[in-house]
Amino acid sequence: MGRLVTLSVKIPRELKEKIERLGLRPAEIVREALEEAVREAELEELEKKLDKISDVLAKITPERIAKNIREYREGR
Repeated sequence: MGRLVTLSVKIPRELKEKIERLGLRPAEIVREALEEAVREAELEELEKKLDKISDVLAKITPERIAKNIREYREGR
């Protein structure tokens, strides 16, 4: 995982008491929740980039692609 840093959060006292009573491990829960939130945010970012790219790619005709391939092969 590399270097670790400390992240502190404030939660209601009642929630802390429930966590302790249930024997939950808050560090593990928070770490997993943060990792999931980051994964989701990265996926949303990629989807936005794909939308932009797909608009450009949709404008390229199959004929243009074939022409570029032919030109590349002839140039080798």
